[in-house]
Amino acid sequence: MINLKQLHDRDFNLWIEKTKEAIQNKDFENMDWDNLLDEIDDMGKSEKRSLDSYMQRLIEHILKLKYWDSEVERSRKGWQQEVVNFRNRINRILKKNPSLKNYLKSEYFDIYQDAIATMVFDFEIPEDGFVEIEQIMKNDYFG
Repeated sequence: MINLKQLHDRDFNLWIEKTKEAIQNKDFENMDWDNLLDEIDDMGKSEKRSLDSYMQRLIEHILKLKYWDSEVERSRKGWQQEVVNFRNRINRILKKNPSLKNYLKSEYFDIYQDAIATMVFDFEIPEDGFVEIEQIMKNDYFG
C-alpha cells in the first residue's frame, strides 16, 4: 500500500490519482486527510486570487480609458479589448462559483484601492472618481 502522505510531496499527480482511487473505493482509513484538506482549501483560495487579479486589471484598464488622456487615443482599442476580456473571465468564474459574488463585493473597495495605487504613477485620478462594482461590470461601460 502506498503511503499517501509521503506521496504528496514526492509525486503530486500520482498523489491525486491515488487519493481519487481511495475515495472511490471508500478506503477512508488510508486517506491523507491533512493534505486533502489543504488542497481543497487552496482550490478555494486560487479562485479568489484569480477573481481579485482579474478585477484589479479590469479596474486599471477602466481607469486608463477614463483618465489617461495622453495615451487613450493611441491605446483605446487594446484597452477596450482587455476590459471585455477581464469582464468575461470574472463572469466565467462567478458563473461557476456563484457564492464568490458576495466575496467579490466585500473585497471590491480594497481591490479598487490597489488598482489606484498602481495607476497613480501614470496619471492623476480624482478622489471622487470611484466607480461602483455594478457599473464596472456593465458590458457597455468603458469609463
